[in-house]
Amino acid sequence: MPDRIVAVIPARLASTRLPRKVLREIAGEPMLVWVWHAARACARLDQVIIATDSAEVMAFAKIRGFPAMLTSPGCPSGTDRVHAVAQSVPAEIYVNIQGDEPLLRPEHLDALLSPFARPEVEVATIATPCAPDQIANPNAVKVVTASDGRALYFSRATIPYDRDRDGNIPYRKHQGIYAYRRAALDRFTSLPPSRLEQIERLEQLRFLENGIGVYVTETPFDTIGVDTEEDLQEVERILAARPRPGS
Repeated sequence: MPDRIVAVIPARLASTRLPRKVLREIAGEPMLVWVWHAARACARLDQVIIATDSAEVMAFAKIRGFPAMLTSPGCPSGTDRVHAVAQSVPAEIYVNIQGDEPLLRPEHLDALLSPFARPEVEVATIATPCAPDQIANPNAVKVVTASDGRALYFSRATIPYDRDRDGNIPYRKHQGIYAYRRAALDRFTSLPPSRLEQIERLEQLRFLENGIGVYVTETPFDTIGVDTEEDLQEVERILAARPRPGS
């Protein structure tokens, strides 16, 4: 019998840099609607649930018919919010889909889940070729991997470092979508924030520092995580050319 796979969309309303962003309208629909419909279009997902600390988001989800759960405002990260859902929604694999990724495509999720054909894989994520203008941008997280796809390190710095200035380095940009086996998700939330995680402000480093492998699959499809008004305007331009979700 195949593994049951549940996707959780953490949707915090009180975001710092762009308040209320999950309900901000983009190309005629709130951002959360674009994310929800992209997730539902992935045939491998058995269930998609919104996890929020906001009564307003809960009310919005009810109106739209989206399953949602109210989680504690004290959850320190999206992963902790996924774990909160996992306490009452059973599955073998949980997918963490950021609520600010309106350019999500089903192909992202297919790539994300592909490593779980290997029983040794506990955590998976995805990356895309890094555009030249993003290589030195600390907001574009870079990842380097071993030959089997296991992540060696994630960093806001430019890795690998081009010491000889060869100029032909295949930089890869990490996309913050994750999938975890239940045991790995439980272990993550039981561990304190790690040293490198705190330095880089990258929670995935907690896995690496505690010996939990993270496997990376490459996808050609980039995304834009919406954190600023400029991001929202750029995504609006892209999504205006696409059919509205559910149409």
